Amino acid sequence: MGVLLPHYDSDQLATIERLERDLRRQLSKKPGRLAHSLSVADTAEGLAVTYGVDPYLARISGILHDWCKALSREDVVKRATELGIDLGVDPWLVQPLLHGIVAAEELPEIYPDLPPEVFRAIRLHTTGAIDMTPLDMVVFVADGIEPLRPSSEGIERVRLLVGAAPLADLYWESLVGGIVYVIEGGRYLYPGTIEIYNALALRRGGDAADAQKN
Repeated sequence: MGVLLPHYDSDQLATIERLERDLRRQLSKKPGRLAHSLSVADTAEGLAVTYGVDPYLARISGILHDWCKALSREDVVKRATELGIDLGVDPWLVQPLLHGIVAAEELPEIYPDLPPEVFRAIRLHTTGAIDMTPLDMVVFVADGIEPLRPSSEGIERVRLLVGAAPLADLYWESLVGGIVYVIEGGRYLYPGTIEIYNALALRRGGDAADAQKN
């Protein structure tokens, strides 16, 4: 992305190394997912530097965001049910969204030294939300545009916006691109995603109307 690498202190570097080592063990049977996770960490770090977000938190969130991808789909649904995670529909309909939520519930016990905003970003990287923090948006966007992702029109549009548009616009375009991807594939679209889209569309429409008035 053409940005300077951040400087980390010795404790932060040690934590990054520890998390990457743990992730390699966790995803040892899924080298593609491991490569994706490390690429998301790099991308999130770069986005964080570009948009004034803490790059350390962005990097460690990216490292851990797909922690529960080590589980089978059956095990993810089972753990979500055991944890009382309820998205209001049959969990199998939203199985692709559950790994981030399950990880956000389980990782604090494994890494109690990490701040809660990391687990929040991990939780929301699959579902998004109406009110996303800058860190949430960085991880969400990084997951969608990291360089190992096969190119598509929507992904390329977001990649081109990096550094040229506000972070909120990158998040919006990433969310919309994900919705289009689901619809074009004829897959089930989680109703919560529709609610997020509508709320953000109204908010963005209101912002545009206010700008025109001024």
